Amino acid sequence: MLSEEEKNPVHLSTSDLSHQMSSTVREKYGDDYYQRIGKKGGITLKQRRGSEYYRSIAQKGGQANVSKYGSNHFSEMGKKGGNATKESQDADFYSRIGKLGGAAKRQKKMT
Repeated sequence: MLSEEEKNPVHLSTSDLSHQMSSTVREKYGDDYYQRIGKKGGITLKQRRGSEYYRSIAQKGGQANVSKYGSNHFSEMGKKGGNATKESQDADFYSRIGKLGGAAKRQKKMT
């Protein structure tokens, strides 16, 4: 049951109106509606622009981050990540993965 404010959207704040609209959409099309249309949009964009488009925007984003944080930031983050991995793995972890070299294949993410 809608309150008087919800029945008359003139009195609703922007966030309340947005919430009401998203609730209506969710009731009409299902909880995963935005996820489904986002996926369709991504597929369409990839078909139109190709994978080079994503490569170029990723490169621009990486350059922007280097400009914003500096290259030392990424070195520090790499060290922190390496130390965290070292703490969470057994003593011979790096030895094992080093022996794999290029033989270790990347696993595709399941979506």
